[in-house]
Amino acid sequence: MIWTRATILVALVAYLGLWVLAAAGASSLVGPLLVPLVLAVLVGGGVALNRFLGTSPRSPRFEEPPRPDGDGPERG
Repeated sequence: MIWTRATILVALVAYLGLWVLAAAGASSLVGPLLVPLVLAVLVGGGVALNRFLGTSPRSPRFEEPPRPDGDGPERG
């Protein structure tokens, strides 16, 4: 657990450091730095919309295909 927090903290500090460089004049960094922010807003907006609408996430259902030798689950 401590490694996860440390990794998140280092990544956040590096990301903020890149924004400082972009603010100091490295304008070529602004585009790539906006991509994670836009993705976070889109994902957060989707989660918020699902909660607002009251929809619950569906559980995935995996079905194994039958084996060629016929020794597998049958579909009915």
